[in-house]
Amino acid sequence: MAPFATVAAYVPPGAGMLSVGIVAEVFGAHGAAAPGFDFALCADRPGSVPTDLGVPLTVGHGLDRLAAADLVIALPGAGFRTPPGPAVLDALVAAYERGALVAAHCVGTFALAAAGLLNGRRAATHWRFADLLARDYPDVAVEPDALYLDEGRIVTGAGAAAGFDLCLHLIRREHGAAMANHIARDMVLPSHRDGGQAQYLAAPAPEDGQDERLAEVLAWAREHLHEPLPVAELAQRAMMSKRSFARRFTAATGTTPHAWLRDLRLSGAEELLETTDLPVEEIARRVGYGSASVLREQFVRRRGVPPRDYRRSFTRMTTPAG
Repeated sequence: MAPFATVAAYVPPGAGMLSVGIVAEVFGAHGAAAPGFDFALCADRPGSVPTDLGVPLTVGHGLDRLAAADLVIALPGAGFRTPPGPAVLDALVAAYERGALVAAHCVGTFALAAAGLLNGRRAATHWRFADLLARDYPDVAVEPDALYLDEGRIVTGAGAAAGFDLCLHLIRREHGAAMANHIARDMVLPSHRDGGQAQYLAAPAPEDGQDERLAEVLAWAREHLHEPLPVAELAQRAMMSKRSFARRFTAATGTTPHAWLRDLRLSGAEELLETTDLPVEEIARRVGYGSASVLREQFVRRRGVPPRDYRRSFTRMTTPAG
């Protein structure tokens, strides 16, 4: 199945403007940063749709647009406690049955549950409404801490800004890390976040200038990925003890320094595999692995395939890197 090219986002009454902005920014505004998507917003019928900000949104397409999309996204709306009408539910089911990817984040997940698409599957939603989703739809395995959950052709995500995580995951999965990284950089976002949304239930307050120093160290680490980067050195650069650094790091990123570096190295390896014909040995050196065998071991463990098989699955090869 070819990567998705046509994207349709369903805008319910009382739609969350943040979620509308997220999908429009990721799929509708990056023709220069990546191959353009055919992106459209659609509603029960074309016309004015009320939003959570009280500002009406003019939507140019009706539900028929869902029938032609490779990726269908159900956006969250204020009336999520009441299932959408039969026409919307039928359109979501029809999209899935004809082979489209179907996704939702935040309380948009309730629409997929009402359509029966989440029965027997894991699902994510905003942590505040996870218990409600589990109560109303007992056949759904709700995971309240997940930022997003990939169940093949059904993908769900957590609340608010986690919509970016969901969208970038879909692009990374279908179009590769290079495109996802490019779009994320254009939006000044991390291309991948570790950890679940539990880290946001009680966000710690900043402590003096520690957060700023931490951000500077993370930026430095990205530029020196080919080096060993022991945690003790990162802590020293942040002018913190190793223990304090680990605590601040986890509070800020939701993961440990070791896990963050591992995923950063793997993401860098993915991009080099996609966009260059460098030998695996050289890629391993550039992203900080001691040998190609260590990269292969990590790649198979974390990505499920060896680096060369991953490279063969993407065709966007450039001229050899110098």
